[in-house]
Amino acid sequence: MEWKRSAFDWNQARAFLVTAEEGSLSAAARALGLTQPTLSRQVAGLEEALGVTLFERTSRALLLTKSGVELLAHFRTMGDAANAISVTATGQSDAVTGHVVISATDMMATYFLPPILKKLRKTAPDLQIEIVASNEVSDLRRREADIAIRHGRPTDEALFAKRLRDTTAHLFASKQYLDEMGRPKSHADLSALTFVGFDRPELRLGLMASRGVNLTTANFNFLTSSATLMLELVRQGFGIGILPVEVGAAYPELENPFSAFEPLNIETWLVAHRELKTNLRIRVVFDLLAEGIG
Repeated sequence: MEWKRSAFDWNQARAFLVTAEEGSLSAAARALGLTQPTLSRQVAGLEEALGVTLFERTSRALLLTKSGVELLAHFRTMGDAANAISVTATGQSDAVTGHVVISATDMMATYFLPPILKKLRKTAPDLQIEIVASNEVSDLRRREADIAIRHGRPTDEALFAKRLRDTTAHLFASKQYLDEMGRPKSHADLSALTFVGFDRPELRLGLMASRGVNLTTANFNFLTSSATLMLELVRQGFGIGILPVEVGAAYPELENPFSAFEPLNIETWLVAHRELKTNLRIRVVFDLLAEGIG
């Protein structure tokens, strides 16, 4: 290796990486706890050391030059390596402290997160974890959450997303409900029964119709945006609900009322701001969630 050719300052490299990820000197300075002039000098120092221009400075924004784009991937690799060194140096990340906000649907937060959080408590016991259990999509750009678990691919290119294992959802109903109403033998029989959930059922009618189940809003006597409440209503015999297979199968009082119904595929995406690359505590939580959810 030609060591003399790699004699730039890591602090300057980090300044460039965070500035590129955050999109502005002011945001990068806040992320690193530096003043904007100090950060600007570090970026300029890296440009001088490398002999290239990394940013085009306009009145409105910083834009990566062609050289900046080409070098950014290499500096991201350096950032990943630096984070890995920090994690290794702290053993089981005992020194990782701070506050991390995770956003997830109430079903995911209630039934999938707790086992992962147990492992996180052992790995990084000094972290303070806040969980936003909501079906609303958190705005990571506005820091409503640091990490989000979503069931659709994000479209914002400023976010980092990793697809995890898909799961499936199926129909479930209580044995009590099916004993009283009868078990459907056809799609027509199924369409005559009562369903629970779907806070806006009209948005789901087309999806159900594509699977041969022709419903109207009249099929939904009880509506809720809470998946955990929907589960409880299904358990207590209010009607049929659509649940992740892992959740429905965990309750012996529930059964699949109509096995011919085509299961729904559920994508799972782990999403974070690009700060993930330079923020150790967020990276530790992100990696544990990715490992736990798979």
